[in-house]
Amino acid sequence: MKASRTLLFILSVFLLLGIAWFAFPAEGVALGRLELRFPSYAQDKMGEEEGPDVDAILNEVSKSFEMTCSETLLDSLTFFRDYLTLNPNRIYLPNDDYSYFDDLFQLLEQAVKQHKTYRVMHYGDSQIEMDRITSVLRQRMQERFGGSGPNMIPAIQRVASMSISQSYSGGLTRYTMYGDSTTRRAPHNRYGVMTQFSQSGGSATISFTKTRHSKALENVKEISSVSVLIGNNSEGFKATLKADTLKTEPIVCAAKKGVSLIHWDLPAQVGKGTITLQGSAEVYAVLLDGDAGVAVDNVPLRGCSGTIFTRGNKEVMQESFELMDTRMIILQFGGNRMPSIYNTKSVTNYMAELEKQINYFKEVAPQATLLFIGPADMGKSYNGKMGTWKGLPELNDSLRSMALHNDVAYWDMFHVMGGEGSMAQYVKHNPPLAGPDYIHFTTLGAQEIGDDLAKSFLTYYDFYKLRQDLPDELPADSLYGFMHKDRELIEKEKALRSRKFEPTQYYLP
Repeated sequence: MKASRTLLFILSVFLLLGIAWFAFPAEGVALGRLELRFPSYAQDKMGEEEGPDVDAILNEVSKSFEMTCSETLLDSLTFFRDYLTLNPNRIYLPNDDYSYFDDLFQLLEQAVKQHKTYRVMHYGDSQIEMDRITSVLRQRMQERFGGSGPNMIPAIQRVASMSISQSYSGGLTRYTMYGDSTTRRAPHNRYGVMTQFSQSGGSATISFTKTRHSKALENVKEISSVSVLIGNNSEGFKATLKADTLKTEPIVCAAKKGVSLIHWDLPAQVGKGTITLQGSAEVYAVLLDGDAGVAVDNVPLRGCSGTIFTRGNKEVMQESFELMDTRMIILQFGGNRMPSIYNTKSVTNYMAELEKQINYFKEVAPQATLLFIGPADMGKSYNGKMGTWKGLPELNDSLRSMALHNDVAYWDMFHVMGGEGSMAQYVKHNPPLAGPDYIHFTTLGAQEIGDDLAKSFLTYYDFYKLRQDLPDELPADSLYGFMHKDRELIEKEKALRSRKFEPTQYYLP
C-alpha cells in the first residue's frame, strides 16, 4: 500500500474518532442492561459534581441533638416535637408513634435494679464487621443503662473483632447458614441466633482474652459473666470455665433436644478465660457480659442482603431469644442487594423478601422491638466520575416505606451521611471516613455513624424521661395534640416567644 493511502486511512480513522468524540452522548448509549460508553466532548465538559461537605454535615448532625433548654416545659416539648417530625437524623417511627420505644426503655431502666441483662441483637452486613458501629451503640447504651463486656461471640470466629480476642481447639466443627462455597452446611436448619453453630464432639476449648485493640471502647474490657448457649446436647455434657485464677464448678447437663444456657457469675472482672466442653452439643454462641444492664450483640453477615433468616429453625430461635431476654432486634441491610437492583420490579421483589424476614422475627421474638437501618451511600464510577449507585435513593425510600408499613422503626443512614455523593466525600475526607472501595466505612467513619445512631436513639429515651415527669394535670390527649399540631400553628407559636435561652448540649455522652 502506498504511503499516501496509508496516511489517508489513518486520517480517516482520526476523523471518525473525532466525530464520535463530539457526537457521542456523555451518559452513553443503553442497550438493554448494557451501556456503550465512549470518551466524548460532552463528557469532557462535565465537571465532577462536588458532593456534600462532610464536615458541615457532621457538624449539622451534632447540632441536631442540641436543644434550647429553659425552665419551661413548652420549649422542651417543642424541641422533641421538632426533632421527631422534622429532623432528618431522627429514627422514623411507625404511625409517628412517639411511644414506640417506651416498653423497651421501661425494661432497660429496671435492668440494674432487677439484676438482669436485656439483650439487643444487631444483625448486619460487612459494615458492622469487627464490631464496628455496634461497639459505639453498645458503649453509649451501657453508659445509660448499665452493663459491659463484648457480649455475644461465636465459638469459632472467622473475622477478627476489635472488642475481644478469641481462639479454639479440639473437637469443634463450624457450620453456617450463609457464606461462600468453602463454608460447611449442616444436615439440618438449627443454626441458632448467630446463623452459625459449632458442633462439639469429644473435648474442645474456647478461649478469650481481653482486647488490646487501640480502637476498642472501655466497656468491652469488663467481663464478669460468662454463658454458653447450646442445643441438642448429649447426656452428661460437661462445661468447665477457668478464668484468670478463679475456680468455677463444672456444669453437667442432662440430655436435651432444645436450647440451654450454661452460665457462670464471676466474683470479679477477668482478663482471660477458657471454656472446656466435653460431649456432644450444638454450640450457638458464647456470651461475655458484665454487670446487669444491656448487652448489644454484633452479628455481621458479609455479603448478605438480609433475606436468610427464615431458613433458620423457629424453635431454636424462639427458645434462644427467650432464654437471653432479647428485647430489641436491629436489622442493617440493603447495600448488598444493589448490584441486582435494575428496576422498580426488582426493588418490589426485595421488599417482599424482607417483609417475610420481619414477620419471622415478630414470630420468634414477639417481645422484641424492631429497628431497620438502611444502607449507606455507595460510590460507583460513571464516565470516570464517582457518583451514587443508580437506584440507591429509590431503594432507600422503599426500605423506609416497607419498614414503617410493617410497624418497624427506620433509621435513614443514607441521608444522615448527606445523601447522594456523600460516600465519595467520606473517602476524600482527611482523615478518610470510608475506604477506597467507596462502600465501607473506615474505623473512624464507623465510629461517627455509630455515635449518630446512638445519639438519635437516646434522644427518644430523653423524651421518654421527660414524659414520665409531666404534670399529672396534663392529659395524655393534650400531649398527643401538641405533638401532632399543624405546622402552621407551630410556627405561629414560635413567633409568640419573646424570652431567649442559651443553647446547651442536651445529649450527654
